[in-house]
Amino acid sequence: MSRNREPFVSLLLYHAFKWSIVSPMLHAYFRGRIYGVENVPLTGPLVVVSNHASYFDPPIVSNCVRRPVAYMAKEELFDIPVLAQAIKLYGAYPVSRGSADRTAIRSALKYLEDGWAVGVFLQGTRTENGRITDPKRGAALLAAKAKAPILPVSLWGSEGILQKTKIPRAVPLTIRIGKLIDTPSSTDKQELETVTQQCAAAINALHDLGR
Repeated sequence: MSRNREPFVSLLLYHAFKWSIVSPMLHAYFRGRIYGVENVPLTGPLVVVSNHASYFDPPIVSNCVRRPVAYMAKEELFDIPVLAQAIKLYGAYPVSRGSADRTAIRSALKYLEDGWAVGVFLQGTRTENGRITDPKRGAALLAAKAKAPILPVSLWGSEGILQKTKIPRAVPLTIRIGKLIDTPSSTDKQELETVTQQCAAAINALHDLGR
């Protein structure tokens, strides 16, 4: 694993933030329930795909899979000095919204080559009820190029965290981690679509289990 991507100081700060803020909030404030952690490979490249309903989802997913997960973040967030440093330490890298940002794709592949997990929200944007209705092929493409397996994750309840308020509400959260999905054998469009639909079906099935 590259020391440039995962220096000791960055990992130290990452875990300090995780254990001092993210994990206590998840377990004490949101009464988080986590299922399926035994399905997570602890080493090697991994594409983590999930539904998306809240700005809180990236640190929650990273906390639950018990290894650092790098996420794309809109480039505007990197213009805010303090926030930029914080999200960089938490594995974020910038992407231009509404465009096929090749730099972001290269960054994701570099993380995967260095043995990181990379997180991708399967629908690309937040949904009101947490279900996936229009999955994108980007996660399957990354997995195919990096020869990485795909881990489906469902977040249940996170859409209520900031509902009609700017203060996080103490809603109950349930995170379910599914079985690994095999690496796509090629970047053929039809195969990527098949794998993408498999991911969506797995996540929605986990989500349907509810609390």
